[in-house]
Amino acid sequence: MKIPVLRLKNILLTSIQVDLTDEDALNFQEDLLKAVQINDADGVIIDITALDVVDSFLARVLNETAVMAKILGAEAVISGMQPDVALTLVEMGRELIGVSTAINLDHGMEKLQALISKRAGGV
Repeated sequence: MKIPVLRLKNILLTSIQVDLTDEDALNFQEDLLKAVQINDADGVIIDITALDVVDSFLARVLNETAVMAKILGAEAVISGMQPDVALTLVEMGRELIGVSTAINLDHGMEKLQALISKRAGGV
């Protein structure tokens, strides 16, 4: 399953709308990181609002994808995590370490813009 990656100026936006198999998750990671490189993106938002369940593997892939995007020069924010998903991840010991999160896409965009500005030496 291919997850679309949209470009909005210097930001990439992707929304995971369906449960992913492990293979789908790894393909998503590869596709998103390639898109960061090809588009020379300053930031990435991964929206998971539609997901009611995030298993340990997907949590690890999301965490690693955000860290890898940062290594490639793009700030990353994961937005839209459902409260039950957050609770489950913490109980499993799979918190998203070192990754910016936001309650929804609007806050995600605000947070991402602030991170990009801070990195660029702005406010």
